[in-house]
Amino acid sequence: MIWKPRVTVAAVAERAGKFLVVEEQIDGKTCFNQPAGHLEDNESLTEAVVRECLEETAWHFSPTALVGIYRWRNPATSSTYIRVTFAGECTRHEPERELDADITAAHWMNIDTILTLGEQLRSPLVITSFEDYLDGRRYPIELLTDIDAGFAP
Repeated sequence: MIWKPRVTVAAVAERAGKFLVVEEQIDGKTCFNQPAGHLEDNESLTEAVVRECLEETAWHFSPTALVGIYRWRNPATSSTYIRVTFAGECTRHEPERELDADITAAHWMNIDTILTLGEQLRSPLVITSFEDYLDGRRYPIELLTDIDAGFAP
């Protein structure tokens, strides 16, 4: 068997002291997360976070910095995740847009409310991303480089 980590992206968007959070149903349980999801084939990490935010919240997200790159092994499933978290701005909302099927709603919440969610947070990656953002961690997006698919050694 070949082991492969799951590559995901997440968006930290702040507006007037509140953060964009998605409420979702996972295995019949209500969870809260940043707008986040899996990297798709032939997609850059920045393209993925823009797409995921739009699909899950109906907000257009413009990434401005990296908050962090995280590795987490889910003890319940033994899956390992590599998560790239971006900071950025929500520039436009499409309230009529249908959200992904597992998304119940998108909310703007202050950090105190998010901290009270505890076990309802999707994973420890959620709070770690918010903490790192609030601690001022910002790295240039230029750290990410996409190599042309046409390159052949």
